[in-house]
Amino acid sequence: MDIVWVVLGFILLVIGGEYLVRSSVALSFKFNISRMVIGMTVVSFATSTPELLVSLQAAISGSPDIAINNVVGSNIANIGLVLGLTALVGSITVDRSFYKINWPGMMLFSIVTYYFLINDRLLSQIEGLILFIGLFAFLFILIKQTKKTEIAEEVDEALSIVSNFRIAIWLIIGATTLYFGSEWLVDGAKGIALSMGVSEAAIGVSLIAIGTSVPELAASIIAAAKQEKAISLGNLIGSNIFNIGSVLGLTAIIKPIPVSAPEILSNDIFWMLGFSAVLVPLILIPKRLEIGRIKGFFLVFGYCIFMYLLFTSDSVKL
Repeated sequence: MDIVWVVLGFILLVIGGEYLVRSSVALSFKFNISRMVIGMTVVSFATSTPELLVSLQAAISGSPDIAINNVVGSNIANIGLVLGLTALVGSITVDRSFYKINWPGMMLFSIVTYYFLINDRLLSQIEGLILFIGLFAFLFILIKQTKKTEIAEEVDEALSIVSNFRIAIWLIIGATTLYFGSEWLVDGAKGIALSMGVSEAAIGVSLIAIGTSVPELAASIIAAAKQEKAISLGNLIGSNIFNIGSVLGLTAIIKPIPVSAPEILSNDIFWMLGFSAVLVPLILIPKRLEIGRIKGFFLVFGYCIFMYLLFTSDSVKL
């Protein structure tokens, strides 16, 4: 039965990714905003919903530390697995705003989170509020900066004349199917992993993190296949920022998040910082402003090493 849930989850995720990308492109025409910004806002928020719901539910039920495992694991998966697989589908051209605004924003949120956690092994309510306010400050700067720059993008006439009502319906369908698809996939994957004798802590930073990243994977690969690669990259960078600013921020505001698993600060968070940091040299060399198939393979290979080390350590065994 777990395998059935996994298959059904993937089917819903493909459907949700299609509708989300379609509605997002239509929104970019309605508001005359670049695809990159739409990807970093509307699409990122929708695909980050599973992480947010999982973390808030965990905080309410008395296990707020799950949020850290979920976010750190999801941010690693977004770059190593999702961006890598998306690049294998087709090379992604990177706008210069990536390393001027988007990447520095992601690194700043990641480093500040590490500082908050390493300081007293706790993400307090004040620190959560700082992260949450910082998210809105970043979005304000992003949109304001983008309006100053003319971005030439191909126009899909069919999506440029879609009604507001249809866009709203597409967004609802996309977000709903992504949510249930990720839920079914996570439940199925968790059941399979537990039957194989793997601990829930390892599942949280790996399989559940992958499961909550599958909406990003579905939206990004479909966007890349439809040649909407600005949405694809913007979705992943935006999702990592949303994961920290909204998921960790809101969860900590509701209930302070303690670091209960020492490997998060001694190992996992460094993988998150490393995958984020490597994007700039990866984009600038050898071919500038492009993430091609070879670079995509490099990212996926790095993620496989992370997973191998995770599942071969003694701490994952029940």
